[in-house]
Amino acid sequence: MLSIPGPAARLCDAPGRREFLRVGGAAMLGLSLSSVLEAESARGASPKSRGAASGTLPGFGRAKNVILIFLQGGPSHIDLWDPKPDAPDNIRGEFKPIATKTPGLMFGEHMPKLALQTDKVTMIRSVSYTPVGLFNHTAAMYQMLTGYTPDKVSPSGQLEPPSPSDYPNVGSNVIKLKPSNEPMLPFVTLPRPLQESNVIGKAGNAGFLGKAYDPYFLFQDPNEKLTLDDLTLRQEISKIRLKRRGTLLESINSGMPELEKATRSYALDTYQEKAFELILSGKARKAFDLGEEDPKIRDRYGRHTFGQGVLLSRRLIEAGTRFVQVNWPSVANGDPNSTAWDTHAANFKPLKNLHCPKLDSALSSLIEDLDGRGMLNDTLVVAIGEFGRSPRMGVSTSGNSNSPDGRDHWPYCYTALVAGAGIGRGVVYGKSDAQASSPIENPVHPTEILATIYHALGINPSTLMYNHLNQPRELVKADPVYSLFG
Repeated sequence: MLSIPGPAARLCDAPGRREFLRVGGAAMLGLSLSSVLEAESARGASPKSRGAASGTLPGFGRAKNVILIFLQGGPSHIDLWDPKPDAPDNIRGEFKPIATKTPGLMFGEHMPKLALQTDKVTMIRSVSYTPVGLFNHTAAMYQMLTGYTPDKVSPSGQLEPPSPSDYPNVGSNVIKLKPSNEPMLPFVTLPRPLQESNVIGKAGNAGFLGKAYDPYFLFQDPNEKLTLDDLTLRQEISKIRLKRRGTLLESINSGMPELEKATRSYALDTYQEKAFELILSGKARKAFDLGEEDPKIRDRYGRHTFGQGVLLSRRLIEAGTRFVQVNWPSVANGDPNSTAWDTHAANFKPLKNLHCPKLDSALSSLIEDLDGRGMLNDTLVVAIGEFGRSPRMGVSTSGNSNSPDGRDHWPYCYTALVAGAGIGRGVVYGKSDAQASSPIENPVHPTEILATIYHALGINPSTLMYNHLNQPRELVKADPVYSLFG
């Protein structure tokens, strides 16, 4: 049984609950992976490309895989990595700026470890969009992770629950267009789903591409012992027996082609083969086994849900996973005293004691680790939230109430970290104004970041996919930020 970790959440507008979703375990032969690995062309999912050849543009195809660190809840850019020490008290806040490895780049004082790794990354300080119906978390997350604004928002301001007609998560598009030949899970999301209030999982699945392109959901705490029933042979089924079943199905497949055409339920298709290979190889189980890591490395990432989840993302990429999305392990609009980034009621104490130390240890260790192993050459790392926080404290920008030291939602200007796969090292891209309230140089829309991810993987962002109504839809209506590549 796979369950979602996390403390009780204090919602912006409703009481929370500790655990609310469980994912079932194994199906036939102790596995339910063929649906995860399956890539059959469902109706409305055939890709076509248009537009200029991307291969001649900077950075195209430099990445083999992606780690997306999604900081759901909206971290305060002005307190983490875009401090304004000369701004008035009610804007600059309580934290002091510190120097980083990048000349002229300052961070907030509670990000000291990441400050020592900025010579390997680009900081985009000009992420910005106008919030037309996008002031709530879920709608903003939907835009950030699919490239499209939501079609329907309920009167409460929350989105409707996930639907088969939703646009696909970026990772789902990636594994359809860049399938892996490795006997490994192609797309993994951990350690908990995206969530605002009672809207769970919006923008976190394959939408109109179909469940075959959903991620493998590891909704467990990687700081605890993991339960991986669907990646493990049942005790009553030995490897030899499973191989024999595979051989039997192969015989049926080759000897009875007409039967295969009539009904595929008795045939071993390529996706079932991949599931067999994955189970037999033990590659996924080994990747998930953090016990194989040096305890000192585990300590460096941080012995907490987020830290061990980020470490797990490195192990998965190393084993052949194409796309890993690590969600900040707290409800987007949860209690900031339980490590939620939604700091309406309190900002500085939770950032100092909870949020920043965890983010700092995990993200700095990931960058250093990937670089030391040579993996940063072809692994694209993106760390971003759905928006930042209001520069001015104690004001309402989204309809929520805020304490005198609280910061509200702020999509007009915030910061992203990108690294690897040819992205410039020790670079600051874009610039915010004196109050970190709007870009004054090189504004970057979240959809342009998605376009950059596709481009880095060798995928034309204007590739057409067909939705559930067989209508053509571009992956994203934006161009990559080519100048990010060094």
